[in-house]
Amino acid sequence: MSPIVTAILVAGNLGLIFLLMTAPLGLRTIKISRTVTADRQRLWQALWPLGSDAGWSGEILSAEQLGEGLVRTTMSWEGRDGQPIERKALLEEVVEGRCFSMRVVEDTALDPSFWADYRETTQLVSVGDGTRVTLSQTDRYRGVAFLVFRYFAMRRELAKLQGWARTGRYRKGGWFEHPLSQVGFAALSALILWPFFGLHRGGLALAAILTSVVALHELGHMAAFRLMGHRKARMIFIPLLGGVAIGGRPYDSRFEVAFVALMGAGFSAFLVPIAISASAFAGAEGHRLAASLLATLAGFAALFNIANLVPVWKFDGGQVLRQICPGPVALALASFFLLSAFLAVGWQAGFSSGFLIVAGAVFSILSLLTVGSGVKPRHELKPIRPVDRVVIAGALLAVFTIHGYGVLWASAQLI
Repeated sequence: MSPIVTAILVAGNLGLIFLLMTAPLGLRTIKISRTVTADRQRLWQALWPLGSDAGWSGEILSAEQLGEGLVRTTMSWEGRDGQPIERKALLEEVVEGRCFSMRVVEDTALDPSFWADYRETTQLVSVGDGTRVTLSQTDRYRGVAFLVFRYFAMRRELAKLQGWARTGRYRKGGWFEHPLSQVGFAALSALILWPFFGLHRGGLALAAILTSVVALHELGHMAAFRLMGHRKARMIFIPLLGGVAIGGRPYDSRFEVAFVALMGAGFSAFLVPIAISASAFAGAEGHRLAASLLATLAGFAALFNIANLVPVWKFDGGQVLRQICPGPVALALASFFLLSAFLAVGWQAGFSSGFLIVAGAVFSILSLLTVGSGVKPRHELKPIRPVDRVVIAGALLAVFTIHGYGVLWASAQLI
């Protein structure tokens, strides 16, 4: 790619990351309405936390009133201990059968600060043979991503409520997380990347290889989630930005965070030597095109994964270092060493000094944009043992070395 195209791609990604994760939006209210063909009292019993049908969606397992307006609900979502999350909420402005507001006081998964500005309101108005249901949520947002997520979650809830009112059954899931939808998002991601590699068959092949590399990386995270005891894990493709793997419950320990973060690149570390060997074998047999494609796969996998190991706050490398470094001084030194090693690999691979300076600046900006963007848990994670620090640190160096060699080998073959 030309320097101009590269600059546009990098600037676009930085802008998207800032908009999605850190742009200060202040207090925002999302309001959605839908007419549901059902009696208002029936819907009240479903939406009121203490109603007889409050478990219509399976989200609320049980609810009990603790005092005036205070209710404790047991949710179907798993906490870090594998047990259902419990939540205390304050019910206000209650008009029986018509409306109520709710503020979350605390739950067993998240720090109370997460709920400080959160408030939701439900209103029911009879309209002909149905009921006009209006849901609204108010919260303080940093970045558009969570706001958009809540908007679509509310839309889905109303659609599911309509289905439940019509059939008496709740249908789990939806089109977004369906495997075919994610395959479609992956294909869309490849098509978006295609112009950056050139609108020809070779460019499409490169875009497809890069998308496959992203999928394999997230597959490594998913495997790590399952190894750490998560009952389910899934992958969501985000066109242009890549993908994200999601576990079935919150993290329980610092070792778990480090292991899951490292396994994205660690899983692909097994692929790179195989792709290198296969490319060399194909070349020796005279299959130049196959050898070139396999070398490209090895190079893309190595470069993508080693870039994910740089010490950016939300990147895998940054997450690993924050768990294994015992203090800020050790974290700063380890971060400087890892970033320097990455730039050294890039210099040895033939990248220009100007490009590497820009890359270092971009990673620094990314770290500043994403610092502190995580959700604080209700209780501190279990500490990591000294022996586990050594094991994870050794694994990090090994994975970095494998991908670094892959970058150098691929650059020698392709450049």
